[in-house]
Amino acid sequence: MVSFPNAKINLGLNVVSRRNDGFHNIETVFFPLAELTDALEIVEADRFSFETTGVAIDISDDNNLCVRAYRLMKEKYALPPVAMHLHKNIPTGAGLGGGSSDASFTIRALNTVFDLQLNSKEMKHIAMQLGSDCAFFIDNVPSKASGRGEILEALALDLSGLYLALVKPDIHISTKDAYRSVVPQPAEYNLVETLKLPPAKWKYRLINVFEQSIFPQNPAIADIKAQMYLHGALYASMSGSGSTIFGLFEKPPKTAGFADIVPGISCFEKIYLL
Repeated sequence: MVSFPNAKINLGLNVVSRRNDGFHNIETVFFPLAELTDALEIVEADRFSFETTGVAIDISDDNNLCVRAYRLMKEKYALPPVAMHLHKNIPTGAGLGGGSSDASFTIRALNTVFDLQLNSKEMKHIAMQLGSDCAFFIDNVPSKASGRGEILEALALDLSGLYLALVKPDIHISTKDAYRSVVPQPAEYNLVETLKLPPAKWKYRLINVFEQSIFPQNPAIADIKAQMYLHGALYASMSGSGSTIFGLFEKPPKTAGFADIVPGISCFEKIYLL
């Protein structure tokens, strides 16, 4: 079976409070990007194997979320061996949820291949054990997320007809460091109510709080966001804890050269029609 794990962006991201378990309570909206995907093939086999191609992944195969998802389900449902091939296209360490998506699509694929007949709630429970945002990719619809990111509420949010520009500079942002630097506080504006407004009115209401600490330390990322607005973006923001910047446009941007302002740094740069 072949499936196509997709990316996501965060529309707003508030870190509300610290938790006793070492995590943080957040509030964000996950929006799936069907236009940017990896490719995942899973077939029954005589022995287990896992291989990756495409974008390099800086972790061992044993720690890959696809492998961890398979082992978790193998233990629970006595699954036979499989051969897995993951072709990475979504940039890693980008705030685009590529690894989490791969994990959840593994769960979904195994459910189909072996006819486990798990429902959405059961698959989300498995996904939650692999990462805070993994459960989102089970239903894979625009959703408000709270708690660690695993408490989900589907939203009727339609961005079709807009153009999405993505720029991911080759700058690594440590998620742990990002959370360590952030100051938890309630959001100034209601996230769901803000998203009911036209995107051109989101700029000062729909905030990713990680920008407050990450931009001063990485001005090139802030410059890319500024360029989005100079090129006519209705709204621009960093996704997750970075380092991807995305912009929403009514028309195709006149240039795809947002990354040109970051000399000496390679960038992943794409424009999609949503």
